Amino acid sequence: MNKRVLAGILSMVMASGMSAVPALADDAGQELDVAVNAEVKTLVPWAASESQAFLVMNQAQEGLFRMDADNVPQPALCDKYELSDDKLTYTFHLRDGIKWSNGESITAQDFVYAWLKQMSADATNGYSFLMTDYIVGGQEYNEGSGSEDKVEVKAVDDKTLQVKLKNPTPYFLGLTTMSMFFPVNQKFCEAQGDQFDVTPDNMLFSGPYKITEYDPAVGATFVKNDQYWDADNVAIENAKVRVMKDSAAALNAYKAGELSQVEITGTDVAANKDNPEFSQLTDFRTNYLQFNLTDPVMSNVDMRKAISLAIDRKTLVDSILADGSAAGTGLIADGMAGDGTKTFRELNGDVSPYDPEKAKECYDKAVKELGSDVPKEVTLLIGDDSVMKTVATFIQSQLEQNLGLSVKIDTKTMQGRGEQMDANNYQFGFTAWGADYDDAMTYLDLWTNGTPYRGNYKNDDYNKLIADAKSQTDDKARLQDMLDAEKLLVETDAVVAPIYHRGHAVLTKSNLKDLVSHPIGVPMEFKYAHFE
Repeated sequence: MNKRVLAGILSMVMASGMSAVPALADDAGQELDVAVNAEVKTLVPWAASESQAFLVMNQAQEGLFRMDADNVPQPALCDKYELSDDKLTYTFHLRDGIKWSNGESITAQDFVYAWLKQMSADATNGYSFLMTDYIVGGQEYNEGSGSEDKVEVKAVDDKTLQVKLKNPTPYFLGLTTMSMFFPVNQKFCEAQGDQFDVTPDNMLFSGPYKITEYDPAVGATFVKNDQYWDADNVAIENAKVRVMKDSAAALNAYKAGELSQVEITGTDVAANKDNPEFSQLTDFRTNYLQFNLTDPVMSNVDMRKAISLAIDRKTLVDSILADGSAAGTGLIADGMAGDGTKTFRELNGDVSPYDPEKAKECYDKAVKELGSDVPKEVTLLIGDDSVMKTVATFIQSQLEQNLGLSVKIDTKTMQGRGEQMDANNYQFGFTAWGADYDDAMTYLDLWTNGTPYRGNYKNDDYNKLIADAKSQTDDKARLQDMLDAEKLLVETDAVVAPIYHRGHAVLTKSNLKDLVSHPIGVPMEFKYAHFE
């Protein structure tokens, strides 16, 4: 996976409104319960790095913007903003009367304090880059070569926050919906010391709910926050996030009425396809083969093309995974933002197709080019996740069937796989990247640094496309740079072979409506949900 600790972050696509959900009379007597499959280790915003923590924090806290049901950032604690003509300076205006759960006013300085914390050495979640990559002075402050007063996040007054960016960033509003960008009351935080956000007594809340109970191994319990600015449109009074590592136990709890929604896998997916409570979701997360370009065999572009072309991705997702995953027709996931009319994937088409005849042609060409270096077998490095093992076995059979290429599967722990890739000790590996925000750049700039984990890829033309896209003020030209970059990376140079975009299969109680799930960033929104 990625060293920044994936979770993906948010979107900036065409703005669309979302109608308020009226509070229903019977909502107060019902509880919304969902499960996560791992501990909620911490709720400290500059320490939390995992999706289950983001899920909990998003219900109890809020930033300048919040994602709606269409994955579009809508004004939350701010109600309006201006963007300068050069697209570098944002001026956010906070809503009138917004308060913390203790009744104190939420101010622009609360954002400045929280953002500086995330950019400081105190941040341990691996997400400082979400600010330092964009905000003027942030990188220098993070590295210790710049001072706090040089960071361009300023409270103009109690209700006005001004932020200056290094380059135009079309998805910046989406970033502000992530937990790292939530405000923190400095006086309260410093009074709690190292106990801040450890228990509900050490927490203040700015979002739709307050946390009344929290145990990392058990989960969190919520009650509606009566100080929340939009409390009238929060229908459900009580909710829980429960830690349930055993998927069978979670399904049994759902059947017993103890969970409102549950994720299902394996044979349970097929068994529930006709269940009216069944649905499937696709994340903005691409699972792909990474080729090591310093390896004698994988340095051959025709070998890389042959491997990619030989894999029937549609059969994999339809017949093997069958969980809502989509075939990986490109590096950029299905549904991600394009030009506002078409998605990026629709605009760039299938750049990693299944074509066994062409695959064999490329393979035969590679064999001639490699000569005496033609291997008897190649080694695929994977982690020990059960789904990854299943996919690797499928890839193994495809390459043997369509190319006559023998594949050895080298299984390590997830950490061990990452360490071997970092150490340049692999031929090709199976890995993944989840979008940090709804823009193709969240994938594409990863291959500009030439690291072993990214296959040691170095291409001046590719780097120029990415550099131009990052500084481009013309949205159409910027998009074209990224479309061209993906084709160069995947189709022409075949540095990566996209395999599939991860999906989820869930069961949801029929009386629960508008429980919103997002393909990136915060996994779920309780705010819009209601019971019939």
